[in-house]
Amino acid sequence: MRSLLLRLYGAFTTMAKPLVRRKLRRRAVAEPGYAVAVEERFGHYDDSAQGTGWCWIHAVSLGEARAAGILIAELRRQMPGIPILLTNGTATGREEGAKLLEPGDLQVWQPWDSPDAVARFLDRFRPRIGVLMETEVWPEMTAACAERHIPLVLANARLNEKSLAGAERLAWLARPAYSSLAAVWAQTEADSHRLVSLGAKVSGIFGNLKFDATPDARQLAGAAKLRAQLPRPVIVFASSRDGEEQQLLDVLKRFGALAPVPPEREGVQSIVKRVHDVQWMIVPRHPQRFDEVAALIESNGFTVARRSAAGAPTESEIWLGDSLGEMALYYGLADAALLGGSFEALGGQNLIEAAACGCPVIMGPSTFNFAEAAELSLAAGASMRVPDMEHAVTAALKLVEKTERRDAMAQAAVAFASSNRGAAERTAAALLAIAENAVAMEAAPVPPEERTEPRLD
Repeated sequence: MRSLLLRLYGAFTTMAKPLVRRKLRRRAVAEPGYAVAVEERFGHYDDSAQGTGWCWIHAVSLGEARAAGILIAELRRQMPGIPILLTNGTATGREEGAKLLEPGDLQVWQPWDSPDAVARFLDRFRPRIGVLMETEVWPEMTAACAERHIPLVLANARLNEKSLAGAERLAWLARPAYSSLAAVWAQTEADSHRLVSLGAKVSGIFGNLKFDATPDARQLAGAAKLRAQLPRPVIVFASSRDGEEQQLLDVLKRFGALAPVPPEREGVQSIVKRVHDVQWMIVPRHPQRFDEVAALIESNGFTVARRSAAGAPTESEIWLGDSLGEMALYYGLADAALLGGSFEALGGQNLIEAAACGCPVIMGPSTFNFAEAAELSLAAGASMRVPDMEHAVTAALKLVEKTERRDAMAQAAVAFASSNRGAAERTAAALLAIAENAVAMEAAPVPPEERTEPRLD
C-alpha cells in the first residue's frame, strides 16, 4: 500500500510534465541532444525498443556513464552476452553511453519519475535487475521496482554531507526510497555511514569503480610524441567549472603585470617569465560551455587555440581542450593539472584519471565530492592542496621547474591509482549473484497470499 505522501509526490511529478518538456526545449537550443527521442522520457517507445530480462543500468550523466562503462566491461567478462539496457538523463551521458553498446544492447532515456512514465518503462522492458550508478535514487522508480519485485541496487554509491542534508530535509521521500533498494555498494566507509543513516542496506564497501579505468593507450602515446616536440611544459586546468576559468585568467594577468625583478635579485627568475615559459591549457567540464570559455579567454586579452580547430597555432597563449573523450591525451601532455571544481564550492571533479595517467594534481579547498580519493592521493604524494588559485598557479610553476619532484609525484600518482583497483570485479560479482537469485525467484511458484493484482495507473 502506497503512502499518501508518495501518492502526492506522484501527482506532483505528473503535473510537472509540461515544465519538464519546456526545460528540455530550452536545453536543446544549446545541446541538440536534448531534442532526441523526447517521448522516451515519458515512457513512449518505438517498436525497436523491445526485449525482457535486461540488466538495466542507469547512468545519469557523463561521469556516471564512464563509471558504468567500467562496470559493463567487467559484467561482460564475467557473463559474456549479458543484455544491457542503458538509460541516461543528460545529453553528454547519452552520447558517452552510446559508445558502450554492443549488438543486442539498448539505450533509452531515463523515464521522468511520474507513476505512468515509470510504469510504462518497467512494463515494456521488465528488467531482471536495475543498477543505479552513484547517486541517482528516485522515489517513484524505487517504489515501482519494489512492487514488481525487481531488485534495484545502487552501485559505486556516494553521498556527501551536503547531499545528506538535502535528503534529510525530504526524509519522507528519501528514507522509503533508500530503504527500498535491494543492495547498496558504497565507495567509502564515510559514504556507507551516511547512506545507512537514510535507511539504505549497505551490503559492501567496494571502492570507486573509476580506479579500474585504463587510460587510452593511443592517446597517451600520442601525447608523449607531441610533448617531446613542445618547447614549453604544459599546465592543464582540467574539468574547469563556471567561474573558475576567470579566476585563472585573473591570476595570469596579475602575475604578467608584475614589475621586473629588481637589480639586486637579477639571478632570480621573475614570475612574469615563469608564467610565459609555460603553455596553459583549459579543459571545461561541460561541452556546452566550450564557446563561452573561448570567448572568455579572448575577452581577457589572451590568444586561444582550440583543439577542435584544425591547424590551430601552438604559439597561442592558452589552448582550449574543447573535445570529449580525450582527457588521457590532455593529462598525458600536462606536466601538472589544476583540479576543476575545487576552486569554487563545487566539491571537485574526479582526480583518479589524472593519477592513472601519471599527472600530478594540484587541488583547491573544495573536494567534498571525492573526499576520500583526495585524501588518499595527498597521503600517497600524488597531489597537493592549496587554498586558492594564486597559490595553485605558483605551486604548478614551481613543480614544472623542479623536474625531480614532478617525476616523483607522477610515479606516486600511478602507484596510487593502481593500488586501489578491484571495485569493478567485486561489484559485478555481487550484481550477478542478485540477478541469478531473481531468476530463481521468478521460477518458483508464488503462494496465493503473496500474489498482487497488476497496477492500473
